[in-house]
Amino acid sequence: MQALRDWFTNAFSNPQVVLLSLLLLLGFAVIYMMGDILAPVLASVVIAYLLEGLVGMAERNNLPRLPAVLIVFTAFVALLLFILLALLPLVMQQSVELIQQFPVMISKGQDALMRLPANYPNFISPEQLQELFAQARENLIELGQTLLSSSASSVIGVLTAIIYLVLVPLMVFFFLKDKEAIVRWVTRFLPKERSLVNGVWQDVDGQIGNYVRGKFWEVAILLVVSFVTFSLMGLNYALLLGVLIGLSVIVPYVGATLVTIPVIVVGYFQWGWSEPFFYIMIAYGVIQSLDGVLLVPLLFSEVVNLHPVAIVIAILVFGGLWGLWGVFFAIPLATLVQAVLHAWPNMNELVLMENR
Repeated sequence: MQALRDWFTNAFSNPQVVLLSLLLLLGFAVIYMMGDILAPVLASVVIAYLLEGLVGMAERNNLPRLPAVLIVFTAFVALLLFILLALLPLVMQQSVELIQQFPVMISKGQDALMRLPANYPNFISPEQLQELFAQARENLIELGQTLLSSSASSVIGVLTAIIYLVLVPLMVFFFLKDKEAIVRWVTRFLPKERSLVNGVWQDVDGQIGNYVRGKFWEVAILLVVSFVTFSLMGLNYALLLGVLIGLSVIVPYVGATLVTIPVIVVGYFQWGWSEPFFYIMIAYGVIQSLDGVLLVPLLFSEVVNLHPVAIVIAILVFGGLWGLWGVFFAIPLATLVQAVLHAWPNMNELVLMENR
């Protein structure tokens, strides 16, 4: 008990350490308890933070801040309109078409499975196959009931999306335009001596900013490359699969594994065990390999120095706390934790040196 008391006294003997701890606890508590309510604000802050790099680049080229903000914000709105009016309708159309093909796919899958007991009697029996079909039917019924129950709240979801589409761009503009005034207002409530907080923020700011921007380009590049490749090879639902492959990199390791399933399913039910199917698999493997060998080192070189185990743990922890948002920001949040852990002992050493 005395050792724990000594550690606590040593760890929190510096007021700056206490300030950093309070800020972290307050931030986590606000997001955990009010994340749903403040979702438009949090989304606006993230988007503004992402666009701030482009605004800063324009300012470094001697362009005043207001014109730089207007140019970057106009490009953001144009990209948003393209996604909503051009990309999203096509993705939704292909999603509906794929769902309509589910009965045909299930029928073909049953035919293929029914041949397994005759071809491999030592591995599977007709009784086991019937149990498998029964379990699959129960899962499909549960899925259908879930979709029906969720459709009742679809109107509220549409209204919420419309509100987001109005509020988020508006707040993004003002966050960019009045960045300095907002930062000054926030820092008024902080002590003047906050070198530890500033040091942690500078460390995290560079890494998270580069990570988020790099992740945006990784998603865009994989989406375009996958869509073009699948389209040229004649694969059905090429745009939908390209979007899924692009978004899969948001969740490292897990996303790439999950998105492989729809690629295999679509390719198999379109061509079966034939040469086009294996060519598609080879092309998909090449795309994933280029992402790991070329894109990731190029976009994220020395940006996020986290062990793969730490990344998986961060996805599980923050995803469990905040759902999809937690999964998306798992690596930035893990980077924040890493920066705090690195700065904490260094600050304690400085305190001991000052006491001497």
